[in-house]
Amino acid sequence: MANGIIVKALSGFYYVKSEQSEIVECRARGQFKLKGISPLVGDHVSFEYGANGSGYVLEVHERKNELVRPPIANVDQVLLVFSAREPNPNQQLLDKFLVHTAQADLTTHIIFSKCDLLASEDDDARQEWEQLKRTYTEIGYQVFETARDDDESLERIRALFEGKISVLAGQSGVGKSSLLNRISPDLQLQTQEISQKLGRGKHTTRHVELHPFGDDGYIADTPGFSQLDFFGLSVDQLAEHFFEMAELQDGCKFRGCSHLHEPSCAVRDALDAGRIAPSRYESYKHFYNEIKEMKRRY
Repeated sequence: MANGIIVKALSGFYYVKSEQSEIVECRARGQFKLKGISPLVGDHVSFEYGANGSGYVLEVHERKNELVRPPIANVDQVLLVFSAREPNPNQQLLDKFLVHTAQADLTTHIIFSKCDLLASEDDDARQEWEQLKRTYTEIGYQVFETARDDDESLERIRALFEGKISVLAGQSGVGKSSLLNRISPDLQLQTQEISQKLGRGKHTTRHVELHPFGDDGYIADTPGFSQLDFFGLSVDQLAEHFFEMAELQDGCKFRGCSHLHEPSCAVRDALDAGRIAPSRYESYKHFYNEIKEMKRRY
């Protein structure tokens, strides 16, 4: 029996990089279906060789974490990529990603691409943009900006990937594959332009795949997403994943405060005082109602 890491999953095949750095095309034994387990990209596995250099995954080792969308395990960090323009940043989708990565206890950084397109904006639009960045830096997230000819920012982002399994995720058409190609030109990932008719990106990444980076790092290229569901998260847990709200909850008068209507709510007091961004609070309310509706339906 040999050991390795799944670097790609496609059409029922698992491509395992062995300890000798060879890629072995494997199937999963039927026992996984019986146990309700599906091997994921990023899984450390034990496998055996079969005929013609193929193999069979026999065991999935214990995971330190896993994500559902994108389906990947054992991630060290997530880099959420949203564009400054074309398409404009979908802040509610960004907040939803941040809830999911917080739920999985993952270190998360935010990258805004295409910042060179802001040069033609008026003063009001630029001020709005600066406020958007401040919203997330004040919470404690590292926020990076990239532009077409900004090699200095690219080097700072490249340093994040050393020695880690990193996931890039975010809104479709924001340039995730283009960014990866600039960071590591050997990848040569497929890219496409924004759909002018739809105003959003065309999907170019069809599956999750780990690409080697440096000596012991991996970059995961993932499909773009337009929605994420809150399965496994209750309304009582939601505020814990809005970090600026989580640190205030003990100051609420009522235990289990929803932060929506109760009196003497520390979160709403902070909102009124300008210490919580209204856009973040609107996302919280929207997600709270979405979770309640989902629980009602299912």
